[in-house]
Amino acid sequence: MKKESLTQRLVVSETERLDRFIHTHIGGSRNQVERLIKKGFVKAGGKRVTKAGYRVSPGEEVEYTIATEPEYETASVDFEVPVIYEDEDIMVINKPSGLIVHPAPSVKEATLVDWLKMKGVNLSTISGDERHGIVHRLDKETSGAMVVAKNNDAHVKLSEQLRQKSMGRYYIAVIDHPLKTSGIVEKPIGRNPANRLKMGVVSGGKSAKTRFEKLLAGKNGSFELIGAKLFTGRTHQIRVHLASLGRHIVGDGLYGFKSPKAKIDRILLHAFILYLEHPKRGERMRFVAEIPGSMKKSIESYFQKEDLYEILDPSTLLWRFDDDGQWVRSEKHNISKAQSQRRFAQGGIDKNTQ
Repeated sequence: MKKESLTQRLVVSETERLDRFIHTHIGGSRNQVERLIKKGFVKAGGKRVTKAGYRVSPGEEVEYTIATEPEYETASVDFEVPVIYEDEDIMVINKPSGLIVHPAPSVKEATLVDWLKMKGVNLSTISGDERHGIVHRLDKETSGAMVVAKNNDAHVKLSEQLRQKSMGRYYIAVIDHPLKTSGIVEKPIGRNPANRLKMGVVSGGKSAKTRFEKLLAGKNGSFELIGAKLFTGRTHQIRVHLASLGRHIVGDGLYGFKSPKAKIDRILLHAFILYLEHPKRGERMRFVAEIPGSMKKSIESYFQKEDLYEILDPSTLLWRFDDDGQWVRSEKHNISKAQSQRRFAQGGIDKNTQ
């Protein structure tokens, strides 16, 4: 099926930059507007304009054309996704491991977008029909917290927060060998030339920066529980940066984990804490995604439970990343051991906002 297109004409009322004029009238991110102009889909005064900084004048007619994707057939959905929080602007979910976020030509199974549509959730349309509401993603194998935009204004504001780093996530993972030290890995990431299914640290790749924090050593001195904080959002970033250090997430066979003794049915990587500013109210919010049962069971088998209770308390984890700013310093570090035990028994869930 061919793509359809939508052409609109607007009349300028005051002198301003072309990209700002279009952004004001149709929304979307600045990058999306800039691409629209550079690809030749915008005319001003009857002439095609490809410079975003072109200045339009009062009375001038601006014409833009947007190609729209045809509706795809929604796949049959036979699963549920835990909802952590929802209001008229956003939905925060705990994505299960094994669930793909959005459809693609190579994807034959139901996705998170299919589930959202099946539920009748109002979603933003900025990213196209196949990515309704999707502001950021998680790998198929990774579980954890994600925010979904329910309208275009929320989508634009959340995307801007991603760009400005005022929205982000803290991850927990179990790796096969302890890190030598906590610290930051800053290495470029691109497609692995030897295996197109993988990413890798490659010359000329996109800049990527990850902070790793040692949390707890395993019972046998081999496995280690770590925390991770992304400063960029490259595909498989945590997995690639760990592989560059000779470390691998337990269960991650694609990036080199090997252990015939460990019977793992998933990658032990989980987006544990999500923080953002509400797109309408502006308040700072924090959400903690419950640790899935299969991952929780594995963690309990590798580490002393008594130590896990405190380490996996959200406040304790945030304090380990203390130099990340006010999100951590606003926490009161006075959680009792009994409280920590109860939280871990519930999967570490904490729906409080701040």
